[in-house]
Amino acid sequence: MMSFPAVLRDRMSRPDWLSPRVLRTEVLAGLVVALALIPEAISFSIIAGVDPRIGLFASFTMAVTISLTGGRRAMISAATGAIALVLAPVARQYGVDYLVATVLLGGVLQALLGMLGVARLMRFLPRSVMVGFVNALAILIFTAQLPYLTDVPWSVYALVAVGLAVMVGLPRLTTAIPAPLVAIVALTVFTVAAGIAVPTVGDQGELPSSLPVPGLPSVPPTLETLRIIAPYAIAMALVGLMESLMTAKLVDDITDEHSDKTRESWGQGIANIVTGFFGGMGGCAMIGQTMINVRSSGARTRLSTFLAGVFLLILVVALGSVVAMIPMAALVGVMIMVSVGTFDWHSVHPRTLRMMPKSETAVMLATVVVTVATHNLAIGVVVGVVVATVLFARRVAHLVNIDSVLDPDGGTKIYRVTGQLFFASSNDLVFQFDYADDPENVIIDLSGANIWDASTVAALDAIETKYRQRGSSVSITGMNESSKQRHAALAGRLGGEH
Repeated sequence: MMSFPAVLRDRMSRPDWLSPRVLRTEVLAGLVVALALIPEAISFSIIAGVDPRIGLFASFTMAVTISLTGGRRAMISAATGAIALVLAPVARQYGVDYLVATVLLGGVLQALLGMLGVARLMRFLPRSVMVGFVNALAILIFTAQLPYLTDVPWSVYALVAVGLAVMVGLPRLTTAIPAPLVAIVALTVFTVAAGIAVPTVGDQGELPSSLPVPGLPSVPPTLETLRIIAPYAIAMALVGLMESLMTAKLVDDITDEHSDKTRESWGQGIANIVTGFFGGMGGCAMIGQTMINVRSSGARTRLSTFLAGVFLLILVVALGSVVAMIPMAALVGVMIMVSVGTFDWHSVHPRTLRMMPKSETAVMLATVVVTVATHNLAIGVVVGVVVATVLFARRVAHLVNIDSVLDPDGGTKIYRVTGQLFFASSNDLVFQFDYADDPENVIIDLSGANIWDASTVAALDAIETKYRQRGSSVSITGMNESSKQRHAALAGRLGGEH
């Protein structure tokens, strides 16, 4: 037992993140992430059809707020492409004020869903869907870099190659400074000193020169406004939560730490409400920047997330002229390394593909193909879950067996049913009995089976009806307690005779 003074000293000791080594890691990680956020936020603003400053301010407020409210330490939330795609029609048809109103309503919905426990639905995501999500994400991160590598001077390719070489080789020498930060600084200094003309961050859009100002959107508080923004707010809430929770699960696996998914859910809502209040375009967790923070830079605390937002604001407002000189080639190299590190190469190894059940591989591929085709992770995950459910139901449906035994006196026949009885497996149950040739007494033994739904009860009703029409009596025996309760509640009440 620790003495009271020892306990007091332990409680009053400084947090882990204040140790010099951890603090250095968190600060440098936040700086690298901030640099990587700038071109992404500008690009996503263009996708949403708004001023780049709206995306940059959204990334600042999302990162700072989620560092305090989120349930997953070291995860980065900011303006994202998925949210930009959802909100683009609002901005295009109704203007920025309606977009901001949508963000505010979407944040409220996320907070409500979080408090209602929507995070618990994550347990229904199969591993094959998760692998497909990760692989699709890696592909999307890589393909998002291709426009920066098309119709550009040859020197861009040389710079990307040098940046990749630095990020691969430097960690073998030292991990004191994040390799992505070294690559960004070195390539920027080289291009400026040598006067090499290549696309830069400044070419992507205007950087803000002032701080964001809080306020409410100028929209009429009417039911018509709600009718306009509600569908987009619902879509934003669901897409944002799905991406954030799946990213949190991925980081859990990388860090071997459990995160509070419920807190992360309502924390995302609070972050979007704050972002909307400051006129931002909303967002959610960012897998690419999170991987830079957690995997490439080794960050593990909320400090890195908080500093990513703070550094972002400082860089674009106070040091905008310096940031504008960063060559896009440096940031492209960082994101290529992120995509390579994110992809689950083990999942596509020939030995793994031979060992893995074909249904698992099909689910993974379906998730990847749909996500890459739609550029929407939420749609890909939903399709993957549906495919996994259908294949699982189909597989389980074939695990129902029916054996029959005729008593020596020939007056009773016993059918023993084993397996899981639900809509997929019980649809053919009616046709597994020999109604015409069976004796007057029939016993259906369900001691090796489970009744899961109304479809099975309806099938048993149909079997009993067919035997009664031929003058035979049927007894159903051996049901476990849950099956017995379900059968008693529904038998004879489902209507219609088969």
